[in-house]
Amino acid sequence: MTFGGEVKNELCRLEVHKKCCAQAEAYGVLLYCNTFSGDEVRIVTEHEAFAQRLPVLFKKAFRLTFDRLPQGEGKYIFSIQDPGKLETIHQTYGADRTALALHINFAVLEEDCCRASFLRGAFLAGGSVTDPRKGYHLELATSHHSVSREMLALMREEDFSPKDARRKGNSVIYFKQSESIENFLTAVGAPLSAMEVMNAKLEKDLRGSVNRRVNCDAANLDKVVEAAQAQLEAIRRLERDKVLEKLPDKLQEAARLRMDHPEDTLSQLAERCDPPVTKSALNHRLRKLVELGQTHEEGKAGRT
Repeated sequence: MTFGGEVKNELCRLEVHKKCCAQAEAYGVLLYCNTFSGDEVRIVTEHEAFAQRLPVLFKKAFRLTFDRLPQGEGKYIFSIQDPGKLETIHQTYGADRTALALHINFAVLEEDCCRASFLRGAFLAGGSVTDPRKGYHLELATSHHSVSREMLALMREEDFSPKDARRKGNSVIYFKQSESIENFLTAVGAPLSAMEVMNAKLEKDLRGSVNRRVNCDAANLDKVVEAAQAQLEAIRRLERDKVLEKLPDKLQEAARLRMDHPEDTLSQLAERCDPPVTKSALNHRLRKLVELGQTHEEGKAGRT
């Protein structure tokens, strides 16, 4: 499965407990799906988990069912053409079925949880993201230009800084920075996928560091890289199992600095400490993190 498929799987595992959030997520789906008009709702997807989520989502949001459900294999096609059902959906969002252009009704998205749900629905219906090991690109595409323009304003209100473009008749909002993609995925409910993006960047930074220093003393460089890699692996392990947050402040600071500056030498990291410490002191803290990571992992193995 592609990385984008794994992201959508993670999002589709989220339960929708509140009706307002269900309506907000469905709103994002409708504005970024294949067809949302006064005459029809038509959603086409190849993603199985999303297809399974849609009937549950619309039942929770509107108390209605689709007129057409997927049959057989291939693309999953959902459709609503019943005038009464369409009227219910449009009234939910204060929309005019006869309007020529769609717009986002921001009154439906006043709560933070609803905004996150709205962005999640838009991504599920019209979003994609590349494998971070190959590149950084996340986008939302819709044929409704007014919606895309208003989505851009909404994202900026939420402290995102996407770019926009036109492509094959669609309006596209996109991110090309790893940190922005991490923040977006975390906001919409995919923190594990966000961590994958961060880990891919760290690994790229480490490889880049090796390439930049390839003409240096090879033996010493190998030792530095191996030590940094061991430190990063231990820190990730401790962070993943929520052990890092329980450690003393000095160890947490050392872990944060190593994660933020994977290519730095011990001397450079020691200077970044607040207040600065000696190279020996920082080395002791990083070695302690590695030891704790190994001990924690061995303890987990012993309990299984």
